[in-house]
Amino acid sequence: MGKGMEMVLYTRPTCSDCQDAKTYLAAHGISYEHKDVEAAKELEIDMKEISGSRIVPLFAFYKRGLFGKRRLEHHFIGFEENKEELKRLFALL
Repeated sequence: MGKGMEMVLYTRPTCSDCQDAKTYLAAHGISYEHKDVEAAKELEIDMKEISGSRIVPLFAFYKRGLFGKRRLEHHFIGFEENKEELKRLFALL
């Protein structure tokens, strides 16, 4: 992922907002790391550390530091209600 930002998207297969987010990202050629919470339940621990919640979709935006360490810059829960802010961040990927 270019321009210094990376995105991780946490989803569940039964979540319609998650499917809408993945469809949007694919249609716009936006790259991201996908994590299926249903397939790997331990991801719920990661989600709670990031957002304090287990609600999907969870968008986590990271930036690599000087020594390559990844740090969380932004996170959002939900696609439709955060769409405009997400679009701004997608431009940084």
